[in-house]
Amino acid sequence: MSSDIVRHGENHRMSLAVEAGGFVFLAGLTAVETRGGSVTEQTTEILQRIDHHLAQAGTSKANLVSAQIWLADTATFNELNTVWEAWVADVGKPVRACVESRLADPALTVEIMVTALR
Repeated sequence: MSSDIVRHGENHRMSLAVEAGGFVFLAGLTAVETRGGSVTEQTTEILQRIDHHLAQAGTSKANLVSAQIWLADTATFNELNTVWEAWVADVGKPVRACVESRLADPALTVEIMVTALR
């Protein structure tokens, strides 16, 4: 039933967000303004963008159920976690995976993808 699926920010390759089955699925987000910056800067920007896109879909980080995080270098794991833990401090924590991976652009150090209940 594609009528039960709402797509946001769709282009020739993908959608930025998809609402389906009571959930909001965000694509993996990377830094735009802070590309090339520190993990702290990039993570902060990405989490702000997640807040924005979840709000546009009628939900929030309080309804997160899962998160997948890719780091260009796991040596920055603690730096990422400092920002992440402050961001989720006042909400229930989603399940989460965090792995090291070479990202599409060497200036990117973090990519985050989340799913939330609508």
